[in-house]
Amino acid sequence: MQYIKNSKISTDEWVHVGPEGELPAQGNLIVPLARWQASRDELLARKAPIGLQLASSEPPELIRDDLGRFDLIALEFPMFKDGRAYSYARLLREQYGFKGELRAVGNVLYDQFSFMHRCGFDAYEVQKDADAQRFATALSEFTVRYQPDPDGSPSAIELRHQPHRNVKSAGSRP
Repeated sequence: MQYIKNSKISTDEWVHVGPEGELPAQGNLIVPLARWQASRDELLARKAPIGLQLASSEPPELIRDDLGRFDLIALEFPMFKDGRAYSYARLLREQYGFKGELRAVGNVLYDQFSFMHRCGFDAYEVQKDADAQRFATALSEFTVRYQPDPDGSPSAIELRHQPHRNVKSAGSRP
C-alpha cells in the first residue's frame, strides 16, 4: 500500500492499531472508534499525536466533542458504492472546522480521487502500488472545477463571472 500526501508519494508516519492488544509505546497511532472509546484516557496520556479511523457506519457526530484531540481522521471507503465518507469529509471540514489531516482509506479508487479531494481529503492510502504515481499527479490534471473547493479556490462559474481586466478581444471597441 502507498501513501499519498500533498500530491506526492510519501512515507507514512502513522501506525494503524486494532481494537484490542498492546498500544505501541511510541509513534503516531490511528485507532478505530471502539479503541478510542475503550482506551481514551490511556491514549490521551501518550505524548504522540492521535488519529482516529471511522468506519462508514460511524458518523462524525459521534466524535464531535473530541475533534480537537485528533491530528488525523481516516474515513473508510469499504466498497465502491458506499459514499458516506464523502459526506463525512464535508461535515468535518465545513461544519466542524476540522483542520488536521483527512485521510481516505479502504477502497480508494483513481476515478474518484479528484472528487475525494474536492470534499476535503488531503491524504490517501492507495491499495495498488502500481496506481500510486497516477494518484500523485491526478490533482494537477484539472486546474478549474465546477464545485466549490474546501481550500477556497474559485469555481469555474466564479471565474467566468469575474471582471476581465485589461483584456481586449480582437473585435472589441475601445
